[in-house]
Amino acid sequence: MTDLVPGNAGVPGGPGGRRRDAFGARGSGDTSGFGGLVPPVATLESSSRPFGDDAADSVYDTLERVFPELGDAVERVVFAYGELTIHVRRERLLEVARTLRDDPGLRFELLSSSSGVDYPDDLTGRRLHTVVHLTSMTHRRRLRVEVSVPDADPHLPSLTSVWPTADWHERETYDLFGIVYDGHPGLARIMMPDDWVGHPQRKDYPLGGIAVEYKGAQIPPPDTRRSYS
Repeated sequence: MTDLVPGNAGVPGGPGGRRRDAFGARGSGDTSGFGGLVPPVATLESSSRPFGDDAADSVYDTLERVFPELGDAVERVVFAYGELTIHVRRERLLEVARTLRDDPGLRFELLSSSSGVDYPDDLTGRRLHTVVHLTSMTHRRRLRVEVSVPDADPHLPSLTSVWPTADWHERETYDLFGIVYDGHPGLARIMMPDDWVGHPQRKDYPLGGIAVEYKGAQIPPPDTRRSYS
C-alpha cells in the first residue's frame, strides 16, 4: 500500500507533495513498499518443547518413540506460525521418510509438494534447501520436512521410492535450483531447454538481459526498467 501525502494544493500527490511507501520505505522507487522491511536474524536453534500445539507435540513424540536414532537424524525442529518443520540430515532422509509414511501413529501418506529454496547466507554453509510438505489423511495433519545441501555437493536421495508424487516436483527443483536427486527414475529439465546454462531460481542468477528466443526479444535488466515513483 502506498500513501500520497498532500502537497501545497491540499491534493494528495499534488504540487509539493511526496510519496510515502508502505513499511517506511522512502524515495527508493520501490513501488511495492517492501524496501523498509528488516529481515529477522537467522538462528539454528530448535523450538522449545512442548510446542504448545497438540498435533505438533503428538507427531514429534510419536516420531521420537518409533525412531530411536532421531537425535542423529534430525538437526533441529522448529515450530512457528502453527506449523512444524523437521530439519533432517540428508544421509538419514529415506529412513525418516519411510517412518513418517508407515508408522500407524504418523501415516503421512501424501507428499503434496516438494520445492527448492536458495539461502546464499545460510549459517550452515549449505545454501540449497529442499522443502517437502507432507499430509496425513488418516490423522488430518500436516508436516514440513527440510533438507539442506551445499552448492559444491548438491546431492540428496530422491523421495520417489517413498512417495511417487515427488517425481515431477523433484524434476522442477533440479531444473530451477540444481539440486540433484539421486535415485530419481528420470531426472531431467522440465521447465528450461535441455541445453540451458544455470538454474534460474538461484539468488545469484542474473535478472533480465536474457534473450527470449521464441519472440526474438530481450528482457531488460531490472535497473533499466521503468520507475513508477
